[in-house]
Amino acid sequence: MSQPHLRHPVPKDAERCYAIEIGAYEGDEAATLEKIQTRITEYPQGFLILEVDGKVVGFINSGCAHDVVMSDEAFKELVGHDPAAANVVIMSVVVDPAYQGKGYATVLMNAFIQHMKTLGKQSIHLMCKEQHVELYRKMGYQYVKPSPSDHGGMAWHEMIMSL
Repeated sequence: MSQPHLRHPVPKDAERCYAIEIGAYEGDEAATLEKIQTRITEYPQGFLILEVDGKVVGFINSGCAHDVVMSDEAFKELVGHDPAAANVVIMSVVVDPAYQGKGYATVLMNAFIQHMKTLGKQSIHLMCKEQHVELYRKMGYQYVKPSPSDHGGMAWHEMIMSL
């Protein structure tokens, strides 16, 4: 595994992140280029980029809320986001399919968790598909419940980590 480099995004990263997003997510579950641009602009400190050999190969992005409603679609565009809020909501955790299976998602998530602790956040929330529940449990997340969200026509599960 090449040594990964982590950093916050700059506006020009949006197109590469969008390409990774649509390559890794199915159909409507991928964020639009506009949503990714909004997340970079509005909350760069909640957006981590993973580079390998100078190439962006993955990222995590998020927003913060006082009251977390995981099925709130508007929040994906950071409507209601407050950078001062104690609860982090992950929007995307994605690694380019060509780089999957190398442990990069774990490197990205561990760095993200540490960063959120540094920012004084209290919890991290995410939604995932059934096949990822066990992976997130191993990273320290607790299962909450099946989500009422049908984002992208998929079944989702809510998970939380207390920091």
